[in-house]
Amino acid sequence: MISCSSAVLIVIDIQGNLFQAMYDKENLLVNATKVIKGAKIFNLPIIVTEQIPEKLGQTIAALAPELDGIERLGKESFSCWGNAHFQEKLKSFGRRNALILGIESHVCVYQTAVDLIDNGYDVHVLADAISSRTKENNHIGLTAMTGAGAHLTCTEMVLFELLRSATDANFKDIYKIVK
Repeated sequence: MISCSSAVLIVIDIQGNLFQAMYDKENLLVNATKVIKGAKIFNLPIIVTEQIPEKLGQTIAALAPELDGIERLGKESFSCWGNAHFQEKLKSFGRRNALILGIESHVCVYQTAVDLIDNGYDVHVLADAISSRTKENNHIGLTAMTGAGAHLTCTEMVLFELLRSATDANFKDIYKIVK
């Protein structure tokens, strides 16, 4: 299981024009927001990427309040691992459990997951907080990631796994997020 001391959250390319084309984007946004709020409660490091933001737009405004003060890493490679600044930042945390959410499942999320696995990271993909332009591509991306060794999880599973017990001091704050 993941723990607060071993996990890092990676938010991949939830940005302007790209987000607007996503399948079930409302559900993606709701769950991404919950996970980001939870990650902040647990003081997890958060890395946010943007695919060519000058063309596709910046991280969507609906997530801006939750990501205030967190640097956005612009990238051109589909995999986040292809960006040297991303690698440097991720390695600096010294954590080996990567929690991944974002878009698109079959492109940037998939390629990042595979590269992280190939570089010794334990990857946990939040299936209810990722998407693609079509339901089929989302499914194919999930299938490919699990075939490569990623663990599928979901928003509530991750939050309660980090929490571990109803006696945890953060229980009330997490409960407010998931209810």
